[in-house]
Amino acid sequence: MVKIFLDPGHGGTDPGATGNGLQEKNITLSIASTIRNFLINEYENVEVQMSRTGDQTVSLISRTNAANSWGADFFLSIHVNAGGGTGFESYVYPDAGAPTTTYRQAIHEEVLKVVNFSNRGQKQADFHVLRETNMDAVLTENGFIDNTSDAEKLRSPAFITSLARGHTNGLARAFNLRRKTTPDPSTGQRVYRVQIGAFRNRENAERLAERAVAKGFETYVYQEDGLFKVQIGAFADRKRAEELANRAEREGFDAFVHQG
Repeated sequence: MVKIFLDPGHGGTDPGATGNGLQEKNITLSIASTIRNFLINEYENVEVQMSRTGDQTVSLISRTNAANSWGADFFLSIHVNAGGGTGFESYVYPDAGAPTTTYRQAIHEEVLKVVNFSNRGQKQADFHVLRETNMDAVLTENGFIDNTSDAEKLRSPAFITSLARGHTNGLARAFNLRRKTTPDPSTGQRVYRVQIGAFRNRENAERLAERAVAKGFETYVYQEDGLFKVQIGAFADRKRAEELANRAEREGFDAFVHQG
């Protein structure tokens, strides 16, 4: 079991950086919450805790104490930059060696694969959350809130989802996380799948999956027949599948059951 501690920067009375009508604390919480949902819903043997799950004021020492007390294997702090610049950068504590730098490289590279941010490099800094954590720790700076171009990207839910997906892909690569599997019809057992959408664009599928997660559904996005499909359940019993589909319909999703 891999224990990952996510730290959305700032919160409560501390908005963090501000600019272009945005506040850092809201962006970091959205990114971290989506990373948590992706990890829990899509991967096996991973536990996630967060330093905050809402707009709470949390001190730096409380954040690191919580991670240390829990015995986290990895600490990931999410931030947004300001002060003139553009793009994505990541930090480790000065002179941190492997595996911290290996984990950081995986996250850094995977984020830049899925978002259109310039690469500001992999850096070092004496930040509290990197210094006072007992486990490997990385901090990411996701664009500049006071840069008009970066801010327009950060305003987009699809872009936030992509940022979260990049971080998640990096964590999965760093810790060799195994994806959850759905029942395999090749075993001869009938499988009834509950689907709520299919898209040619993966971002649209992930946006729908994020909405479903917010409503309490477990989601699985997979590619089939050239489409990215959003599934919320798979059952050997058709009645259970139909019950889940009915629940999804009540929550405003276009759900249907298909066998396969």
